[in-house]
Amino acid sequence: MATRAPMNECLDPKDRPMSFSLDTPSIQTLKSEAKGLRDERTRAGDPLTQSAALEEVARRHGYRDWNTASAAVPERVVIPVQVGQRVQGTYLSCPFNGLVVAMKLLSDMKHYEVTVRFDKPVNVSKFASMVHNRQRVTATVGVDGVSPAHTSDGEPHMRVRKA
Repeated sequence: MATRAPMNECLDPKDRPMSFSLDTPSIQTLKSEAKGLRDERTRAGDPLTQSAALEEVARRHGYRDWNTASAAVPERVVIPVQVGQRVQGTYLSCPFNGLVVAMKLLSDMKHYEVTVRFDKPVNVSKFASMVHNRQRVTATVGVDGVSPAHTSDGEPHMRVRKA
């Protein structure tokens, strides 16, 4: 069960980042971490085999070895971002930086409802004479962080990725 770390009492409750993760890594996530570790070690001049990288990633996540991790970790869809994570992207074609304040897996198990609080309000109006600032938005995104809904010009409503 996840536990909460003490939060900064000076922050407005809606702005407090969550300091824990409800996300259990998937096999795909662990394999991606192992690939990243291999690449990092290769650049540092200390190459690592794929199996050694998998073993090290498994230990980092608290498993005895890769076989134990692969038996215990679910084969499930990876989430694009997590609650409390700093993100960047576009909302209605406007660039933003912000904080993920909520995530919800939708019933199709392929899409998420993500709520982002922008660092600075984003003017989503296409007209110079109108101002429609948004500070906090909720949008549906796929596992790639891209909204399946599009504007009339074909741009996704939201693109979100880790900052």
